[in-house]
Formats: sequence, structure tokens, C-alpha cells
Amino acid sequence: MPTHPSARVQQAREELAGRLREIRKEAGISGRELAARCGWSESKSSRIENAKTPPSDADIKAWCRACAAEDQAPDLIAANRQSADAHVQWRRLQRSGLRRLQESTGDLYQQTKMFRVYVSDVIPGFLQTPGYAAALLSSIAEFRGTPNDVSHAVAARMRRNAVLNNGARRFSFVLEESVLRYRLCSAETMAAQLGHLLGAMDFQNVAVGIIPFSAQRTVWPMPTFTIFDSGRVHADTLDAAATLTQPSQVELYARAFDRLSQAAARGATARSLIADAVAALT
Repeated sequence: MPTHPSARVQQAREELAGRLREIRKEAGISGRELAARCGWSESKSSRIENAKTPPSDADIKAWCRACAAEDQAPDLIAANRQSADAHVQWRRLQRSGLRRLQESTGDLYQQTKMFRVYVSDVIPGFLQTPGYAAALLSSIAEFRGTPNDVSHAVAARMRRNAVLNNGARRFSFVLEESVLRYRLCSAETMAAQLGHLLGAMDFQNVAVGIIPFSAQRTVWPMPTFTIFDSGRVHADTLDAAATLTQPSQVELYARAFDRLSQAAARGATARSLIADAVAALT
């Protein structure tokens, strides 16, 4: 049973309240002392700690300053701002159709200058051909029981992906070799998709790395994620889309991307892996 949005909001407030309470206790001060240092009533401290009153950004800064924990304020503020839709059920996102879902990220794509994309399951959306995208989105619509507007969704995806042709934006992709091998469409469609991937590797603003099955790894394969500049991560699971904005979260994913990149083959070696995948289709 999906969690009701209001319940998710309250859960997030309680988690934030718990973190603030821990910070106060680690500082070794009472709620009364905290209130005195912050210049507000003791009852306000209590309401915040018990998730009765959501704190403002200024409240969080004052709380952390009073506890000599200023370094924790940015994460807490980001968590406080994160909306109830930061972890949104896919069915909710897609019930109005896949086309609108594609269009919903258009502004974000236009604002971002540097994209870092790791995929372990499918060809990245940025690099998909219309045929591959149609096969993938059709399977998603059927599996999730959402309105089937695939042709419009594919067109929207292709329009969104025009950002790839903007030389002012940089793209770094890291793919698991398995992505080249999964049969999500016909052999002909997959061959065209892999050929398109080879062509994209010639773009000056695009870097593609492929982690071979045989690579010695320092981190394990993980679910797909995208880092937008240095302030936002989209991480997908089977049932939900998570938007992560806390600095520590973004830094964690950036570190994972760097580690995954170290194991990736590039240039001629990466092209050889793609060529082998094409040959295996016949």
C-alpha cells in the first residue's frame, strides 16, 4: 500500500526533528539552554524537537550554531526544503501518461550544464533511438498499467534530448557492459541503438565509459542515477523516483560516480565492447 503524501511529510518532519534532538544532546545542553542561546522560548524548542512545528531555515541555522554544529546546517536545510514529492510513487507520476513525465524534466535539462549519468539497466535516455525508446516505454506502460501514449512520449523524449546537441553542456556516461546485452527490443532495433551509441561517442561534449564484465571493481553495480551539476541527484527504483538535494547525498553519489568511472573502458576498448555486442545479435 503506497504511503499517503501527508504521512510522508510527517515522517520527514519527524526524521528532521530527531536529527536536531541528537545534535542538541551531543552538544550536552538542555532544551532550556538551547532556547536561551537561540533567543526563543523553551516551548518552541520542544515543538521543533517533537515535530509539532516545522523549523525555518533560520531556525535550523540558529539551532546548529547554538550546538557548535554549523557544518550540519546545509544538509538539514536541504532536507527541510525537500518536498513530499522528492520520493514520488511512479504510478502517481505516470498516471497522466508517459508524455507528460518526459516533459516534466524539460526545464531541469535546460538549466543543467554538466550531466553525470550511470546506468546498469538500459541505454541512457539521452542516447536512445526512437525505436529503442518506443520498445522500452511500451514495456513500462504495460508493466505499470499506465496510459499508453508511447508515440507522444517518444517524441517528447527526443525533443528533450536535443539538449545533447548543445556544445555548452557536458555529458559523462558510465554504462555497465550488461546494458549493451539486455534484449529489450528486436535485434534490428538493438543493432541500430548500439550504432547510435557509437556515433554519440564522437560528440565533443560527450564522454562514454563502459565497465566490462571482466573489470576489477572498487564499487559494486548499483541502480541507475543522474547527477545534475553539483546540486541534485535523481535515483530511480522499481516503485519510486527519488530526488536528492542534501549536499552529503549529492557528494556520496558523486564519489560513487568517480569510482565507477575508474573501472570504465574508453576509446577503442569501449568501441570494441559495443562491436562485440552488435556481433552477438546475429
